[in-house]
Amino acid sequence: FPPGGVPPPLSPRRNVAKPAKLRESITPGTVLILLSGRFRGKRVVFLKQLESGLLLVTGPYKINGVPLRRINQAFVIATSTKVDVSGADVKKFNDAYFARPKTKATKSADGFFAAESQKQELSADRIADQKAVDAKILDAVKKVEFMKPYLNSRFSLSKGQQPHAMVF
Repeated sequence: FPPGGVPPPLSPRRNVAKPAKLRESITPGTVLILLSGRFRGKRVVFLKQLESGLLLVTGPYKINGVPLRRINQAFVIATSTKVDVSGADVKKFNDAYFARPKTKATKSADGFFAAESQKQELSADRIADQKAVDAKILDAVKKVEFMKPYLNSRFSLSKGQQPHAMVF
C-alpha cells in the first residue's frame, strides 16, 4: 500500500464472449468432414460463420441427408476440395433462426412422459429454405465430375491409416 492512502481500485475485468476466429483453411464452399454428432463421417459444404462463431453447413440434403446445421469448427476437418457457393443466399441464417421455441415446463409426472411422445415437426419455411440453398449448391456440384459421389461417401479410417500423416 502507498503510504497514508488507500490503494486505487482495480479496473473491473469483464469476460466478453467473442466468436472464435475462423481457421484459414475454412472458406465458403470448402468441403468439411464432420467428426462428431449424428452425422459424423459425412462430408458437408461450409456456407458461412455465424455471429456465435459456429459454422453454417449443409449436406446438401438431397445428396447425403445432412440439413442446414450449425457446427463447432473444433469438430470438423477442412479438406482442400471446394464447391462454388456464390449463388447461394445465406444472409437470412443466423443463430436465432436455429433457436428452438420455448416450451412450458410441467412439474407433474404425467406431463413429463407426455412431453417425450410429441415430436417437433419441421416447418414449411425451413424446408423451403433448405431447398433454396441446396438448389444453387447442387448446380455447382453437378458441374464438377465425381463431386456428388464424393459428398455422398463417408469418411473413415482403415487399419494402418494415420490421420496426422494425411493431407486432406
